[in-house]
Amino acid sequence: MPLTFVLDPRIEPALRDGVLALWADVTNAGGAVGFVPPVTTDDILPQWVSQLAALEAGRMRLLAGYDEDGALAATAFVSYNTHRLMQHWVWVYTVMVHPKHQGKGYGRALMAAVEEAVRGFDGIEAIRLACRGGTGADRFYAACGYQEVGRVPGAIRVAEGDDRDDVIMYLPLQRAAGAPASLTP
Repeated sequence: MPLTFVLDPRIEPALRDGVLALWADVTNAGGAVGFVPPVTTDDILPQWVSQLAALEAGRMRLLAGYDEDGALAATAFVSYNTHRLMQHWVWVYTVMVHPKHQGKGYGRALMAAVEEAVRGFDGIEAIRLACRGGTGADRFYAACGYQEVGRVPGAIRVAEGDDRDDVIMYLPLQRAAGAPASLTP
């Protein structure tokens, strides 16, 4: 059954609790969403508070995906750029699908919903995201149409002796007539 997506859902205690639980479950299942397992919702709470402040200030938007039971099953945070020379593209952060829904196509549905939502934002021409190397996330995003445009070797220290690449991915939303979909000639 497909997800139902809501852009900018009302921030209520149930959503807060759902995001915190989702974030902990994804992290503890091995997802690369800013933490290293094991974590609890208390470990994630300060990051949620930071993202909540950005949501309330209008610097960030939340796309929430709900399963057939109405439970929060997926999220993506879209962050506007504050630098005046980079306001034509957005960052996507904390892309998560609950582990119990893995393999159902929810990840692709989420990324398609992100693209659709961002296409509705005034003046936005592209989406960028970064992912942790060595997880397969870069292959997933490539399958969703994103192209790798940069890689910083060893930029993410998961643990002592376990440094991962920071992989930067890019999806152009508007192309000049006749221009190829690829960023490379």
